[in-house]
Amino acid sequence: MNNKTDKLTIRIIAIITKLNQGEHLTPKELAEEFSVSERIIQKDLNERLNQFLPIVKKDGKYCMEDFLVGKLDYDDIKTFATLSGIEKLYPSLEPTFLSDIFNKKINDSCLVKGAKYEDITDKRTLFETLQVAIILKHQVTFTYKEKPRVVNPYKLVNTHDIWYLVGDENGQLKNFTFTKINELYNTTEKFHPKQEFLEIINKNEADWFSQVSIKVTLEIDAQVKEYFLRRELLPNQTILKETNKRLILQTKVSYEEEILKVVRYWIPHIKIIEPVELQEKLHEQLDSYLKI
Repeated sequence: MNNKTDKLTIRIIAIITKLNQGEHLTPKELAEEFSVSERIIQKDLNERLNQFLPIVKKDGKYCMEDFLVGKLDYDDIKTFATLSGIEKLYPSLEPTFLSDIFNKKINDSCLVKGAKYEDITDKRTLFETLQVAIILKHQVTFTYKEKPRVVNPYKLVNTHDIWYLVGDENGQLKNFTFTKINELYNTTEKFHPKQEFLEIINKNEADWFSQVSIKVTLEIDAQVKEYFLRRELLPNQTILKETNKRLILQTKVSYEEEILKVVRYWIPHIKIIEPVELQEKLHEQLDSYLKI
């Protein structure tokens, strides 16, 4: 480790330690203590640490929220260092730390199904904030479909190339399209995950984690049935009947639009047999599109 990196390592650990001891810090005093510019200290506080630690500014001084003061031990400091993206500054950490703590916690916060990834580069900070909230079991607030939400986040799921947040809102496990989440705030208020929700998520019986499921039966014609036989294009796909002319499949989804978007993609080679009202809803949608 070079001298520059060594100084940065010492400075970050020292700042976290001071905050944990309840000290109120000013960028000017810290800059003088560590012989760096105030701009660098501002970066330490506002970029490296603030998104992961509940740091507030009072009367021009930075301090930790009272509920966390004195609560961090050495392992916690290492964890926050890792989460803030500066794990490379800590080569002295035991060899298993990064794999056992960082990789496990980060990986446990996400589930990826499929080989492709949605491009969320423009929302990377928001994504990382959600990861931290999941890892630390912090309640979050955000705006979704023009409504304010208060959610206990459980996992980020990538299914069919799209990222979703699986969370508990008002005691119900729901899915939120990640790119539609706005004005996200990590409240740092702890929540206790419900065992029944953890079991639903761990079973992973469907692409969508939900307490509600709809069984849908589909008829697929011979022209495209090979695509559905080659690999499971639908969650919990079950073959009910196969002939030279058609394939009858059953799937289980959490809400109507999940299957309707698939059917629209494969029109005219696919038809909803049951529930009948879902096929009727599809017809209404198509009629509406044609009138535009």
